Amino acid sequence: MPNNHFPEHGPIDPETGKEILLSVKNVDITFGKGEDAVRAVKDASFDIYKGETFSLVGESGSGKTTVGRAVIRVNPCAAGEIQYKGVRISGKIPKSLDREVIRNIQMVFQDPAASLNERATVDYIISEGLYNFHLFENEADRVQKVEKMIEEVGLLPEHLTRYPHEFSGGQRQRIGLARAMVMEPELVVADEPISALDVSIRAQVLNLLKKFQKERGVSYLFIAHDLSIVRFISDRIGVIYKGNIVEIADTEELFQFPLHPYTKSLISAVPIPDPRLEKNKVLYAYDPSIHDYSNEKPELVDIGHNHLVYGSKKEIEEYKKLRDENKPIQAVKIDPEEAKKQSAKNTEFMGSNDDTGSSEILSTPIHDTGSLWLTIISFFLPVLGLLAAFIFRKMNYIRNYKRCKKGAIIGLIVLAALIVLFGIFLIIAQL
Repeated sequence: MPNNHFPEHGPIDPETGKEILLSVKNVDITFGKGEDAVRAVKDASFDIYKGETFSLVGESGSGKTTVGRAVIRVNPCAAGEIQYKGVRISGKIPKSLDREVIRNIQMVFQDPAASLNERATVDYIISEGLYNFHLFENEADRVQKVEKMIEEVGLLPEHLTRYPHEFSGGQRQRIGLARAMVMEPELVVADEPISALDVSIRAQVLNLLKKFQKERGVSYLFIAHDLSIVRFISDRIGVIYKGNIVEIADTEELFQFPLHPYTKSLISAVPIPDPRLEKNKVLYAYDPSIHDYSNEKPELVDIGHNHLVYGSKKEIEEYKKLRDENKPIQAVKIDPEEAKKQSAKNTEFMGSNDDTGSSEILSTPIHDTGSLWLTIISFFLPVLGLLAAFIFRKMNYIRNYKRCKKGAIIGLIVLAALIVLFGIFLIIAQL
């Protein structure tokens, strides 16, 4: 018999002794049918404990958002199941349970502009969930809840009468956060909530998330691609690559002992604040062809220290051996000579598409403005324009050279056309 309500507490993890709020078990998510079917997520499994922040990290298109949308029942699961407090919430469930899912699991979206109704006031946007679930006693209670929430996210009560287009990106994201938090959810799926914001605003939104977690015990599924931000906010991190979760570990454990090559590549891509070190940093490029999964199927295995890694039996043994040595693994390598070679490889193609060369453009003189007047003068005096273009080219005034060359060529074409027309008129006149 299906459950119509969630229990007060979820099951307890026997290994950690923590309450499991959300459990994703062997989930496959597929889009399309037949030969056109695409497996966006493959056999994904992880748990989120009550009161913690679990971050899902990976590059664009890896399946992070797809998993987040499956948690809020937008994307259906092709296989496996998702449990909330031990109750299955994926697939077909009773309507009463579906309403409880909406009530208890909220989402903060990546684009603060697209996720808000432009035709609704901020007051209605934040109150919509309260209306739908009757979470207020009377109008005065509703107003009090909305005003308190808008102040908690750093806005003012007078902002409630305005519309989303009247706010900046950071303010819109605060409105989206207020809309989610006013429902008093136990789990919030934060889908890259700061990637569309200015750097100076990101810290403010992250601090807001941590504040709500501390005051209300909210759990987060935090979806991101920037590991430097994830390190600040997360308790545990899951790394996903092309639909497969390749590594799960506690935050500092993952940064100290990144075992899977893809995790190393993500960590090596995090910018170093010191420009001299960043210049000499060698990026670790992940090559999936290093894995040989032709004979045995890879699995996500716990190698100890609450650290799970995806690989074949042979790879898992190597990962265990590395971890048992208990020596921190350096994913970031500083090597000036190797960095120079790498930089040369990355930039050797520059200049091949432009007859001027990239080095010449980079060393453009300060007075090389490319004024429109040069094109106009060269148009009326094309011979003089070609001469000027030749001189500018020699002096590396590339923009001026292009202006003169363009005007002279157009001027010569027009002059040639006029001469041809004049010749035709002379021939007609003599006939």
